[in-house]
Amino acid sequence: MAAAATMICAPAAAKADARIEVHLPAQPLSASLRDLGRLFGRNVSVDDAVVRDRIAPAVDGNLTFEEAIGSVLAGTELKFNPSGGGVIVSKRAENDAEEGGIVVTGSRIRGAPVASTQLTYGREEMRNAGQSSADDVIRAIPQNFSGGQNPGVGANLPGGKNMDVGGGASINLRGLGSDATLTLLDGRRLSFDAALQSVDVSAIPFGAIERIDIVPDGSSALFGSDAVAGVANIILRRNFDGLETTARLGGSTDGGNFQQQYGATLGKVWSSGSAMVSGEYGSNSAIKSSQRSYLKDTSPGLEVFPAMRHYNAALTLRQDIASNLTFDLDGIYNDRRREQVMPLDATGELSVSRYDTLQKAESWALAPSLTLSLPAGWEVTLAGSYGWNKVYYEGTVTYGATSASVGNGFYRNATANVEASGNGKLVDLPAGAIKAAFGTGYRRDEFHRETTLGPSQFVDKSRDSYYAFGELSIPVIAPDQNSPLGRSLNLSAAARYEKYPGIASVATPKLGLIYDPTKDVSIKSSWGKSFRAATFYEQYTANPGYLEDSYYFGGTSGTVIDFQGGNPDLKPERSTNWSATLVLHPTALDGAELEVSYFDIRYRNRIVTPITYTREALTNPVYAPYVTLNPTVDQQNDVISRLITFTNLTSGPYDPASVVAIIDNSNVNAGRQDIHGVDILGRYSFDLGEGRLSASLNASYLDSKQQLGPGQDWTQLAGTLFNPPHVRGRGELGWTGGDVTATAAVNYIGPVRDIRSMPSIKVSGMVPVDFTLRFHPTGLHGALGGIDVIASIQNAFNDKPDTIATSSFLDTPYDSTNYSPFGRVVSLSVTKKW
Repeated sequence: MAAAATMICAPAAAKADARIEVHLPAQPLSASLRDLGRLFGRNVSVDDAVVRDRIAPAVDGNLTFEEAIGSVLAGTELKFNPSGGGVIVSKRAENDAEEGGIVVTGSRIRGAPVASTQLTYGREEMRNAGQSSADDVIRAIPQNFSGGQNPGVGANLPGGKNMDVGGGASINLRGLGSDATLTLLDGRRLSFDAALQSVDVSAIPFGAIERIDIVPDGSSALFGSDAVAGVANIILRRNFDGLETTARLGGSTDGGNFQQQYGATLGKVWSSGSAMVSGEYGSNSAIKSSQRSYLKDTSPGLEVFPAMRHYNAALTLRQDIASNLTFDLDGIYNDRRREQVMPLDATGELSVSRYDTLQKAESWALAPSLTLSLPAGWEVTLAGSYGWNKVYYEGTVTYGATSASVGNGFYRNATANVEASGNGKLVDLPAGAIKAAFGTGYRRDEFHRETTLGPSQFVDKSRDSYYAFGELSIPVIAPDQNSPLGRSLNLSAAARYEKYPGIASVATPKLGLIYDPTKDVSIKSSWGKSFRAATFYEQYTANPGYLEDSYYFGGTSGTVIDFQGGNPDLKPERSTNWSATLVLHPTALDGAELEVSYFDIRYRNRIVTPITYTREALTNPVYAPYVTLNPTVDQQNDVISRLITFTNLTSGPYDPASVVAIIDNSNVNAGRQDIHGVDILGRYSFDLGEGRLSASLNASYLDSKQQLGPGQDWTQLAGTLFNPPHVRGRGELGWTGGDVTATAAVNYIGPVRDIRSMPSIKVSGMVPVDFTLRFHPTGLHGALGGIDVIASIQNAFNDKPDTIATSSFLDTPYDSTNYSPFGRVVSLSVTKKW
């Protein structure tokens, strides 16, 4: 082995089949193999060239040495063979049957290299950072924006893309909207949450999560609608054996946000399969403005973060039915309650008057599949999934001792999917095998809404889609060919066709290239198209209409009929995405890697309300397509018949003869958005003393602007209030030695500008600093055996958000999409393996 990196450890005293608790983060494969060799006291030999640039998944469980090695090699074309007291890791021969394993989120082909940037957050990495839920993780990702469907989003945000209904937490890559990031569970779609077509990641108990993979690049060619900004895949645990219980207490030192979390995870691994079930209870108290120095005088009586509690559960089951046939099942369930209080007058005295909101969310999903292993490394899978989500809401007003309901309602979403797919080797080339993935499927989405809040609204709609996809991974140059053109070259191509009967048909391609001119440098590039189907809410939300004086719209006499709301004829939004990435991984500096990626998204046919300045509706020619001048009586009657309400806001009666215009400000496919920026990822680790020091950096620069319609001005989004800042970043420094892991993290959330006034006003950013200390002894037995204690201080120096101007006592007086009111949060978590 020409460049073998042989990790030789002290001879193992344990039996060959002895089980040991293994806790490894997602990290370079070379590091995982080295760590396993040390942990088990076994020799692991591998050629550096074989494992370079590979990332191993997180591993967490009570495993034998062979099971642990198999877990970190799963999904690759690598195998291991016994050698003395250890193993030799090498490439699998082309005629070897490939084992089923992890399919990377950026590809449908097992073990295929991915030309897009990939972010992986393993279970142990998340725990080392003091994170205890999926929403903790996504809040810390620089490419993610906390606007959209997320708890704590204020009521004073413009537009309809930022709504906290039910307390769910969603991923919103690049700030393009929660509905423009596709979130999967083990590669399967979940039902949408509430109105925004987002997916609630907090519905999954933390004890069940193995890792979270994110590809912040257009992925509709692989996964279909909604993957405009990228795709996130939450992977559940499957190799856990034993019982694990966890208790966590935490809270903000300024008051409020008292957190409780209790969970239990039970897993069993046997020779032909495994099972895991995990349950969790969690709650937090509200944050009141009186508990924050920067809020108590500006917004008395307001709760800026809701009180919530949840029960959730997850299960996984894997069973070999025959030597080449495997059955898998995933399932989740979530029940959440959200409560919040708002004052009804400027004094904020809640005993005098207040508005109480209660929201309850329930969701569940089941995803079974059958996988058949065939010769030449082919796997064929028949998979299905069904997800269901309901969010109920009600409001109560209280004046003194008298309370009254002001309405209630619910959103209900369901998604059913069935898919047949296969992936494996097509043909051998000198550089390796061409591999492919193919599939076809059917999906049905359903949406039901009922409400008595304001005008009664009843929506009961469904939508079908049929699709087919294909993907190729083509090796052109392999390292062992010693080509003068470079060390390696791999090409990829994918395409997907999706048909929505009666709505649209969409074809989305994607191309990728990975080129290594030398061992120290990689160049990656991708280009593709993506799309997002309109949400049911955008299509079918009610259309209220008004009769108003034309003066308010730039007219000089008469009245106008003005309306807005849903549009059933909306077409899919479309985007063109491309990226270019330079990766440096110097062989002279083992454990170091730097990745710099430029991305560009051209997003068109965006669904918008096209008239920005209603006072110019009758005078600005750019609004002419949405204005019908001098409408006939029949035209007026046709519009009025489609409105859920028609309210006369003038001083006189409705007279069709006096109506000079109909102004249609309902949703249309008219907007454009241009987004570009740079992601910087770096990591370096090395042995230091009796332990290992690791450092990582994830920073993102974003620029985006929007045009609501042809001829209209472009508006800057990134760097402005209620939009992502230009710069976000997170740097971590960690040290693991023996039974202790210490981690420090610096989070940078850049400033934004408040452009609601001229000149604009700078809103300062935040730099929360986190410290986490973890004690996980391996030598204890009895009652203390298997104990794992994590003490964490998030935002240790208690950085606070900058305040902004408000126009109502109900407004949140800071940018609630970017900055948190939590302040310093201290927590203690105790986990016990039984």
